[in-house]
Amino acid sequence: MRSVLSWSVNAPEREGIPGGVVYDLCFNPIGSQIVAACGNFVLVYDASDGLLLHRLKGHKDTVYCVSYSNDGKRFASGGADKNVIIWKNTAEGILKFSHNDSIQSLSYNPVTQQLASVTATDFGLWSPDQKSVSKHKITAKGLCCSWTPDGQHLAIGQFDGRVTVRAKDGSEKCFIERDGPVWTLSFNPSDEESGSEVLAVGTWNGTLAFFDLNGTQIGNEKQVGFDPCSIKYFSNGEYMVIGGTDNKSALYTRDGVRLSQICDEGSWIWSVAPRPKQNFVAVGLNDGTVAMFQLVFSTVHGLYQDRYAWRDQMTDVIIQHLTTEQKVRIKCKDHVKKIAVYKHRLAVQLPDKILIYEVTGEDDNDMHYKKRDTIKKSLDCNLLVVTSDHIILCLEKKLQLFDFKGEKEREWVLEAVIRYIKVVGGPPRREGLMVGLKNGSVFKIFVDNAFPISVVQHGTAIRCLDLSCTRRKLAVVDEQANVVVYDVQTREKLFEDKNANSVAWNGVLEDQFCYSGRDQLSIKTGDFPLHREKLQGFVVGARGSKVFCLHYLAMSTVNVPQSAATYRYLEKKSYQEAYAVACMGVTDSDWGQLAYQSLMALQLDVAIKAFIRVRDVRYVDLINRLQASRKNPGHDDRVFLAEAIAFRGNFQDAGKQYTKAGRVDLAIKMFSDLKRWDEAKHFASQVQGADVKDLVRHQAQWAIDNRDWKTAVGIYLASDEFGKAIDLMVEHKMVDELVTAVRQLDKGQTQHLSRCAQALREAEQPLFAKEAYIKMGDMKSLLGVYVETDKWDDAFVLMQQYPEMADKVYLPYARHLAANDRFEEAQEAYRKAGKPEESVRMLEFLTRGAVTEQRFSDAGYFYWMLSCECAEMAKQDTSISMVDKHEHYAALAEAYYAYQIIHSYVTQPFSSFPAESVFHTARFLAARLHTKEVPSGISKVNVLWALAEQGRKLGCFKVARKAYDQLSALKPPASWGDRLDLACLQIRSKPLSDQESLISGEDVFSGVRSFVGFEVLPLVEFELQAGVSEEEALQLIAQEGQSRGGGRKGAGGTERAIGGGNVLNFDNEDDIEDNIGSDDPLREFQEQLLSVEKDKLPKCSRQLLGLLPPGEIIVQQSSCPGLRSRYYRLMMPDVGVVVCRSCSKMFNEELFELEYLKLGHCPFCRTRSA
Repeated sequence: MRSVLSWSVNAPEREGIPGGVVYDLCFNPIGSQIVAACGNFVLVYDASDGLLLHRLKGHKDTVYCVSYSNDGKRFASGGADKNVIIWKNTAEGILKFSHNDSIQSLSYNPVTQQLASVTATDFGLWSPDQKSVSKHKITAKGLCCSWTPDGQHLAIGQFDGRVTVRAKDGSEKCFIERDGPVWTLSFNPSDEESGSEVLAVGTWNGTLAFFDLNGTQIGNEKQVGFDPCSIKYFSNGEYMVIGGTDNKSALYTRDGVRLSQICDEGSWIWSVAPRPKQNFVAVGLNDGTVAMFQLVFSTVHGLYQDRYAWRDQMTDVIIQHLTTEQKVRIKCKDHVKKIAVYKHRLAVQLPDKILIYEVTGEDDNDMHYKKRDTIKKSLDCNLLVVTSDHIILCLEKKLQLFDFKGEKEREWVLEAVIRYIKVVGGPPRREGLMVGLKNGSVFKIFVDNAFPISVVQHGTAIRCLDLSCTRRKLAVVDEQANVVVYDVQTREKLFEDKNANSVAWNGVLEDQFCYSGRDQLSIKTGDFPLHREKLQGFVVGARGSKVFCLHYLAMSTVNVPQSAATYRYLEKKSYQEAYAVACMGVTDSDWGQLAYQSLMALQLDVAIKAFIRVRDVRYVDLINRLQASRKNPGHDDRVFLAEAIAFRGNFQDAGKQYTKAGRVDLAIKMFSDLKRWDEAKHFASQVQGADVKDLVRHQAQWAIDNRDWKTAVGIYLASDEFGKAIDLMVEHKMVDELVTAVRQLDKGQTQHLSRCAQALREAEQPLFAKEAYIKMGDMKSLLGVYVETDKWDDAFVLMQQYPEMADKVYLPYARHLAANDRFEEAQEAYRKAGKPEESVRMLEFLTRGAVTEQRFSDAGYFYWMLSCECAEMAKQDTSISMVDKHEHYAALAEAYYAYQIIHSYVTQPFSSFPAESVFHTARFLAARLHTKEVPSGISKVNVLWALAEQGRKLGCFKVARKAYDQLSALKPPASWGDRLDLACLQIRSKPLSDQESLISGEDVFSGVRSFVGFEVLPLVEFELQAGVSEEEALQLIAQEGQSRGGGRKGAGGTERAIGGGNVLNFDNEDDIEDNIGSDDPLREFQEQLLSVEKDKLPKCSRQLLGLLPPGEIIVQQSSCPGLRSRYYRLMMPDVGVVVCRSCSKMFNEELFELEYLKLGHCPFCRTRSA
């Protein structure tokens, strides 16, 4: 390593006064500027040429320290004026804070923007997000500080020899005691080597020591011979730069081993600063000088054949086997100056000794080295060479031969300065050397011979040389970049070229050498033209197809195929020579070309060896058969050559070769085996009597065997074999091909069309199936397609043309409607299909599902639909069973419809139903469940609980007590236990009475309840007097209604229609009394109502029926045959009653209007036109 001064500047004077001492230096993160603390100023220089960019005035006294932030946006300065100034990178001051003592050191955190400032009594921590500086006391005057690479800890060196390690919050982690003032310290920025943070501490007792973050010393302290003033790590922690009181700065290893001097300036060096990511070091001197030095690291290495050794980190030696890529590191722990390699020997020159290593094993690829000898002498030399038992030192014109004990055995003094030495091998202790001199002479020297032997006189200084493997040819590169090849025996020039920097002979081929220059690798083989390719660096060796190239400090192995030379020999049809070159290393494709061309030239011995190299068994077998066939009569080499051409894929040429040999049959077989049917047909057409159709059949079968169904179908269709084509299309669901076949087939080919249509239906392609059925006129199947694809409009249009197919439409249509929740339409479709029992099964399934899922409203709706269906069926079947089913399902519909209210009240935390509605509903269900079996899913416990709870809240204590008593006899949920017991006790404290307004109507009227709210409607049921038929009664009511007119007052009220039902409202109750009092028939009805027995209904005669206002008469007609109509009279005209036309259920007018507006249909039967 050597150093070169890049620039040097002195601090600018002011009014004739020198600029001052440069106490500290720092670079910005990109290394473009350097900041110096000089006198009272902060100076900013251009790092490339030392141009002064800024002279910052901010301090009133000497500036001691500077530091740059890791993001490069700001830097800080501090000094004797006790102030710290934060500057922008544009040299503008942005912040100032002060301490109680002078600022001795500054350091920015390498991770965050935290700034540490050290003074004589304390240290401070500041960051841009803080409003103030946090300060912490120290035990003695602080001199220096450094952060760990992760920014978590700060080390501070003190005048009393103590180093305190602090966390970033200021708390002390540990401390280190030294024997003198700690003037400088620095953390290694890389912890890859040690695995932890390493702190280098320079003490003013002439020592350097290393510590870990816990304060434990690493290794022994180093005596540096001076007081270090500044320590900085260099090249990412690989080296250290130290400057101090000896007026010098030097490069050290990370372990403190001195490597080389950087400068000697004649003045104390207070600060050193490596330039980021570059090999430059800046120093600041006591006389105000700032100097920049470039460090030039020379390459120290050695090479012999495939073993290459080089220096790493100045103290280590790495040996690499260039063929196997194995590497081994030898740590010398001292400055490595020279390296030499020969076979299994390695020589390493250190400042005061030479180490000799040898390989322990006998394997040529073994990489285990052990120390054999040590020559404890400091020997100066320009070049170092090692042989099996000696080392040779070169110094200018002199060569000295030493044994491994350090004894000098021989010395040669040559006529000019030695420029190059190469060991060319030989027996142990008799090795030969090739020596190139500055005057152009080349000598051969044997270590056991005192007399050099002149080889050639080149005339220009030798830069590089090498000897061929048979030692017959010598290649040299001179200082003018010329490469020249000489015949050693005749000294004749065999080759000459320019622009070369190094040369090497191939170690296994006499006629081949390579040389490098101008980023090119040139390979010369025999008398063929040069082969060139791009290559950076210097070629240092070649062996077979491997070229060893040194680029800067990295040695790489480049695989260079010998393709060019091989093809040159092939062009000359020199197959043996081409084979010899190929054996050195060519690609598989080159081997294949050599083998094939040799075979085509019938050079079978070369061809078979080449094919064996590429492991092509086919050609090896072909050559063996060819050699065996030559013994038979009638043999023709052209048949085998045609087969060889076919192996290459040149089938047309192979076919022609077969034709020339008179074996067209083999050409046809070849193309048939290759499934290249067009070529096979072409060659078959040249032979009379060949069966082309047989080729077509084989082609189709081949397509099937290869699962190429499309090709096979195309072949069958082209040959009019529709049956086989359709079979294949159906089997593999080839929709597009089926459509094509349908359009190709004639409408008379119904069998094929039918199969295609059926396959298209199975492939869910109804539109194409429709096309086939229309083409063949199969309307029944076409209808099936419409049904399968839910094209109901098309199906009904087709059904109108063919009414006999109605049953094929309505039944699937009904199932479709049921699947889409259109149950009313599905019922109608089932009837038209003549399958009402299907409708019943559908509804029974739906009711079971609704009950299971506790959708009781839906269950009631489905049961009502079941009752309607039974009513329709009863029109055809007049048996009593259908009527009973109708009544049974109607009763279940009412029960489930009502139970939805109870279930919601019991299970939901909040119920939208009024308390009166829940109470009336519970009364309705309790009465039903008392006389009939409890339907599935309905809980009598829930009904009684709702009745009891709402009765208690509404003041119907008698009803509530009875409900609680009944609950006690049942098994309510266990969670109700305490609550039920408490309620039973509480109800006992209430009077045994009810609210008459809630239950009085049940005893007065007929018990007909509104199906919204379930309160009792003011209706009295009556029956017709004997002899009055229903038809006559309806006529009387209708006539009376017409005579009294819509909305005309009669019998005390007006009539109007709401929601499809007739409602009568009385304007004045006195009108009723007047009518009754003035009309005997009305009085007769009133008297019958008051005197009729409990289980009987009052009778209504023709005269009375004619006198009653039609708005007060409600006729509840049943849709089921066999059930009579029921007649009611509205006793309270001010209460509106609505009757649904669809389900005949009665509703309170106001509540019905609200529900109808909310739901858009009847709440019970869900009919929109109620």
